[in-house]
Amino acid sequence: MRARAGTGIATRFATFVGGSSRRALGVLVTLGALGATGASLVGCAPAPVASASAGLDEAESLIRAAVTSGEVRGLALAVVEDGQVRAIRSYGHRNADGQALQPGTVMYGASLTKTVFAYTVMQLADEGRIDLDAPIAGLLDRPLPDYPKDSRYGPWPDLRGDERWRALTPRILLSHRGGFGNFAFLEPDGKLRFHFEPGARYAYSGEGLILLQFVLEQGRLKLDLGQEMQRRVFDRFGMTMTAMTWRDDFAVNLADGVTAERRWVPHDRRSRVRAAGSMDTTIEDFARFAAGLARGDGLSPKGRTEMTRPQAAITTASQFPTLQPELPVAQRRPDLAAGLGVVVFDGPQGRGYFKGGHDDQTGNTMVCVERRRACVVLLSNDVMAERLYPAIVRRVLGETGVPFTWEYGEKAAGWMR
Repeated sequence: MRARAGTGIATRFATFVGGSSRRALGVLVTLGALGATGASLVGCAPAPVASASAGLDEAESLIRAAVTSGEVRGLALAVVEDGQVRAIRSYGHRNADGQALQPGTVMYGASLTKTVFAYTVMQLADEGRIDLDAPIAGLLDRPLPDYPKDSRYGPWPDLRGDERWRALTPRILLSHRGGFGNFAFLEPDGKLRFHFEPGARYAYSGEGLILLQFVLEQGRLKLDLGQEMQRRVFDRFGMTMTAMTWRDDFAVNLADGVTAERRWVPHDRRSRVRAAGSMDTTIEDFARFAAGLARGDGLSPKGRTEMTRPQAAITTASQFPTLQPELPVAQRRPDLAAGLGVVVFDGPQGRGYFKGGHDDQTGNTMVCVERRRACVVLLSNDVMAERLYPAIVRRVLGETGVPFTWEYGEKAAGWMR
């Protein structure tokens, strides 16, 4: 995942909230029935909320105003309630030619890939093929630094002489506590290193997930991650236009991206499976995954619980920069923790979880409330659309307590309207 671009025109967000609801390009698909069942996962009684459908019109007016004004080029939205896809909508354009962004348009999943990867790993754990708490050394045929450099993975020889890699486990890596920075190529010298003891704290690391991918593929299990995810996730949920690498049929209905500088850039046709973020998907497809995850399909009750159980406290003011200092204990958020492939929070409606996905021209998020088995999924081919996300989620799900200021940093303070 590349560093996110600056907000630039973030101060204009207020115009979206109060803007007109002029007609913009929108596509609606409504599926399933709406319900609200399930028990709270926290001790206090959750706040009562209206159904997700009550706020959809408000959210749609906000989005259409942004698209009509040109402030956001393209955005797709899905709503899940009681584990069922309730609505799918798309707005705006998928490319500089003005072609419509549709529910079936292929978009870059970015780091939402990490949640799908974690779901896949949890299936392997359910089957007893891996132990979340066993050191990865037990799945390798030789010491990690002895594997030669391979452009598909990380520079493991850089760790030679540092035996801390032996303390790494799948649980530590899936909860971003491996001790690495985000990626080795972002280090000043381009070399992989430990910045803290494995398991000691949260620090977002794509490199950690790539390491777990390496262990599964090149270690004793000899799995093909692309095939595993296809069979275990994409086929299971009928995600026919989702894959971990480029497919030629994606080109028929494909979204290019828009940077903060309002420049269109071509879709990156990724040729390598990357657990940290190579997935292409559509809003229709990813809504099916979000609904399946909310229901717990494909996982044992224990495995599903582990994904959204707090694994470790998050101790930083924001998610990025990755290696920022930890806050003093009194300033840390007790409602925020690392899950497995997601971030877990407690709010007015009880336990929730979320995951974002970003690069210079992509802004995605999934926010879910456990007791309602309810989610909002937002995929955008315009990184500036992220400014709308706090307001959209609040309108559709009610007040959830999702920590947007931690996810997006100080710039998000102006978005919380």
